[in-house]
Amino acid sequence: MPAVEATTPAIRKTALHPVHRQMGAKMVEFNGWEMPVEYPSAGGIVAEHNAVRTGVGIFDVSHMGDIRLAGPQALAAVQHFSMNDASRLAIGQAQYSALLYPEGTFVDDVVVHRLGEEEYLLVINAGTREKDFSWVSEHTRQFNCEVENLSDEFAQIAIQGSKAVNLLQKLTDADLSAVKFYWVTRGTVCGLKNTLIARTGYTGEDGFEIYIPSDEPTSARVWNEILQAGKEFGVLPCGLGARNTLRLEAKLPLYGHEISDTINVWEAGLDRFCKMEKPDFIGRAPLEKARAEGTKRTLVGLEMTDRGIARDFYKVLDPAGREIGYVTSGSPAPFLKKNIALAYVPPEFAALDTDLKVEIRGQGVKARVVPTPFYKKPKKT
Repeated sequence: MPAVEATTPAIRKTALHPVHRQMGAKMVEFNGWEMPVEYPSAGGIVAEHNAVRTGVGIFDVSHMGDIRLAGPQALAAVQHFSMNDASRLAIGQAQYSALLYPEGTFVDDVVVHRLGEEEYLLVINAGTREKDFSWVSEHTRQFNCEVENLSDEFAQIAIQGSKAVNLLQKLTDADLSAVKFYWVTRGTVCGLKNTLIARTGYTGEDGFEIYIPSDEPTSARVWNEILQAGKEFGVLPCGLGARNTLRLEAKLPLYGHEISDTINVWEAGLDRFCKMEKPDFIGRAPLEKARAEGTKRTLVGLEMTDRGIARDFYKVLDPAGREIGYVTSGSPAPFLKKNIALAYVPPEFAALDTDLKVEIRGQGVKARVVPTPFYKKPKKT
């Protein structure tokens, strides 16, 4: 019998991949995709991060997935497999939600957009595209609605920062001032009619995500037109490095870190998005039980008080040096100029100003529990 060769899954590339290469981006593998982690010519992660905090930056987020549900029972299907209450959405509104396993843990977190009377769009994470689509397909069979995987039909560009609205308004006929945060509209963008424009993002700032055709020439043209139009606002291209530090400062969860198939909603501190009062949904009964029993761990923010950087999955220690938890995400915070982390610890160690340690290279380095999110965007005056 001939030997069967093991095949390595091909690394996927977005339509903007050639543009990133031309711009000299440092590329990395991320959840099966080759993506830019930073643009050295733009100043790297710190410069990109601060451009978003103080002005505007743009990201290629075409690796994210998109699932469309449409039909008479589309709402009933979304209500069944997601934890937030989609019945509250007006047409043109979006909400943060999650797909849950029957145990009340996370399949993935998602953003649900209501596009029409009987039409919804789920935006899902890159690393869980196939899993999420299979999950949604499996749990909508009893409902009268279509389920389509549109993930490869769009290139998605995120325009983020306090000046994102000024930049995008130069390129669209849509009145962006009329679009509230977590609402969507349609308009002509860079000459592309009927483009979906969502006032959403993953940075802790104001911003937009636009959905354009996924062919390379169109994607490249729009990307370059955005950069050209944004010169007066100091726009920078941004990679996954800045995307991660921005979302960490804002305490936005990342699948496989703050949320996973072993972490439930209460532990992750996402109870405000879980509407237990709505009709039954997948994971509800175990969540009721878990809430009654109380959590054995909770997500807290840490600020390093001694020199040292708490990296993902480092051990968290009590003051006596006993292991009590672990870091989910940690890094320097470029805008705050501190070393910060999110970590799971027992509730008795979660009070603000509790002194803890993070094990770094075999040594316990001092840290303190601090309020989260670490960063909040300034209120408009």
